[in-house]
Amino acid sequence: MTEPFVRDFIQPAEDGFPLSMRMTSAAEPTLAVLISAGTGYPKGFYDRMARHLAGRGAAVLTYDYRGIAGSRPDDLAAMQMDYSDWGRLDMPAALEALIAAAPGVSIGHIGHSVGGHFVGFMPNHARIDRHAFLSVGIGYWRAHHLSNQPLELIFWHLFGPLSLARHGYVKGGGLWAGADLPRGAFETWKRWCLKPAYFRDELADRLRPHDFEGVAAPIRSWVFADDPIANAVTAPELLKIYPGASTEIVARQASDYGVKRIGHDGAVRRSMEALWDEVFDWLKA
Repeated sequence: MTEPFVRDFIQPAEDGFPLSMRMTSAAEPTLAVLISAGTGYPKGFYDRMARHLAGRGAAVLTYDYRGIAGSRPDDLAAMQMDYSDWGRLDMPAALEALIAAAPGVSIGHIGHSVGGHFVGFMPNHARIDRHAFLSVGIGYWRAHHLSNQPLELIFWHLFGPLSLARHGYVKGGGLWAGADLPRGAFETWKRWCLKPAYFRDELADRLRPHDFEGVAAPIRSWVFADDPIANAVTAPELLKIYPGASTEIVARQASDYGVKRIGHDGAVRRSMEALWDEVFDWLKA
């Protein structure tokens, strides 16, 4: 397999905020793929999948949302932002950078976790031909697996607030395994996850403008039996925010791919090439 071309660069969002991006591409791509991360996952977490897709002939763009990893400002505690800015400002900028780098080919989007939640905030979402969602479901804590609920409550009511009080942001490490998380992202995420509607009830007022009703590109959503967050209840509930799109849920278990565990982020970890091929074939169809 020919090694893909890899290029790291900085791309400003519409408001000028500098975003760290990585292009991993075949020499002559036949498909462009945007990978939108889950909350707190840096772009490097998706390198293995990006390289595999590039080996199949794709140009793949990964990126860090504002406040995360390579897009983290020096003074994260002073950063002013909201969770939905990732969809309104960062995802659109990443998509435009991908289109510029791989013009004239079909565009697919892989949304991991929250990466599948924010498509309706993107003013340019119509440029995407197909969406592949991995472990995407609403964040309401009571709808998650019972074993995960105590940890979530500790995170929302104890660990997160204490970290904000001490650092001005949620510091990675311990209960929070992700990258340092800006206050604005944590506070909105917490508000949504503590209510059954998640953010659907806010679409009528607080979260305008948006175009969730206008998202028409087909969505295939992969969920995994041992994922405590995206499950048979939360995944279809999330898809309700895209009423204009044809949607499909594909239920899988770890043994389908010869691994012991997938969980909430195992879909993009080692030994999941068979899944990545499924995703590639769906996006290329």
